Amino acid sequence: MNIINILISLLLFVIGAFIKYKKVTWLISGYNTSSKEEKEKYDIDKLTHYVGNFIFLLALVWSILTVLCMIFPLFIETIIIVGCGVLFIVMIIGVIYLNTNNRVKK
Repeated sequence: MNIINILISLLLFVIGAFIKYKKVTWLISGYNTSSKEEKEKYDIDKLTHYVGNFIFLLALVWSILTVLCMIFPLFIETIIIVGCGVLFIVMIIGVIYLNTNNRVKK
């Protein structure tokens, strides 16, 4: 199970790097299916920067949970429950942050 969690963390880091540094926008859900007119409203540099950092943050949280599960195997259920809560909160706050104040629009 730890190997799978490590692979998920690495996958998230790779996806974050592709989005942030290589500007791979087809990995951004919603943006990749938008019309050309809708896509022109967004600043690609800001969008990829924020989404890449968001994915890096999710990867970091997942990595911390993986390490905690390996260090404290007796408390794995508690770590998973608390970790899922933390991941959920980070995702909600991240999505709200990205969608407020026109942060990624031109």
